[in-house]
Amino acid sequence: MAPSDDAGRPLVDPSVLDRLRVELAEDEGYCTVFVGNFIDYLPVRIGKLRLALTTGDLPGAVDAVLSLKTSSQMVGAERLAGLAIDLERSIREGSPRKEPSVALPQLAADYLRPINVCCRQTLNRLESQRSAGARR
Repeated sequence: MAPSDDAGRPLVDPSVLDRLRVELAEDEGYCTVFVGNFIDYLPVRIGKLRLALTTGDLPGAVDAVLSLKTSSQMVGAERLAGLAIDLERSIREGSPRKEPSVALPQLAADYLRPINVCCRQTLNRLESQRSAGARR
């Protein structure tokens, strides 16, 4: 299964961090650090996902895609989370029927490019929002 067209999902939903800020009764500082950590660690998450998929490491692929999905949801990166959800579903549906050493590299070919494009867009949006917040 190929990645779905998530163009209807927002790239970044700012209400997610706004809600977190309200729930924690925190100032902008916490969210800035939180988003900064997501931005800094995203390349590591993508690297782990790429490695697990291309080497056929099923447990590693599940762990990496769950990490990407959860962290993306926590910062409101809706489109990236959607791609991770689609990939997770494909991993779970395809792996029992096919050998992981065959199925996972195929999923890498299908998903890694759209995920990488979405990551760049998401990082750009989060960086611009973080810069705009710093000027307030």
